[in-house]
Amino acid sequence: MAIEINAEIRNVAGKGAARSIRKNSNIPAVIYGEKKAPVAIELNGRDFEMLLKTPALRTKLFNIKTANGVEDAMLMDVQYHPVSDKIIHADFKRINVKEPVNVVVPVEVINMETSRGIKVGGVLNFAVRKVALRGLVQNIPEKITIDLTNLGIGETVHGSDLVLPSGIELGLHQAELAFATIGGKMAEEADNKAAAAAAAAANAAAPAAAAAPAKK
Repeated sequence: MAIEINAEIRNVAGKGAARSIRKNSNIPAVIYGEKKAPVAIELNGRDFEMLLKTPALRTKLFNIKTANGVEDAMLMDVQYHPVSDKIIHADFKRINVKEPVNVVVPVEVINMETSRGIKVGGVLNFAVRKVALRGLVQNIPEKITIDLTNLGIGETVHGSDLVLPSGIELGLHQAELAFATIGGKMAEEADNKAAAAAAAAANAAAPAAAAAPAKK
């Protein structure tokens, strides 16, 4: 579902105008892209700050309502003041909802406590925590999950193993990436090596014991 926001058209651009907007607790922003002229807008500062708490906001479709109509867009960037950390500007990019877009979403691992490999002493290496995806914006997921339940020691989840929603595909060079691996030695292998070492030590000690003179 698209996020609907209202915006005022800014007829005056420049640093002075932007400062004036921020003094009124609002936020200057711009909508660009799709081979159309950029449109300078003004957002309600309080509403936009609350909106930024929405999870995975940069994967969402925005319907930005202005006096010129409604713009379909995605949030591309939010700029903050280096000292006060207040929002000073926002960038939106127009999109065609009928065309695929490229986005990056977080990757999350689940079921560590029941993982086959971790239960026998394996250690998780969660190497790649974001994945590039391509698809229609309305089909883009907030995140991709990796289920560790059946992952054993020495096994890896590559990009090509990720479970994606219908209509969503991996971005370039994502298929071969190793996202998560369970490293370590199998408990059975460790036990076998320990038993072999003990047997070798016993065999080495036996001739020495046999050669030793009996005590009187």
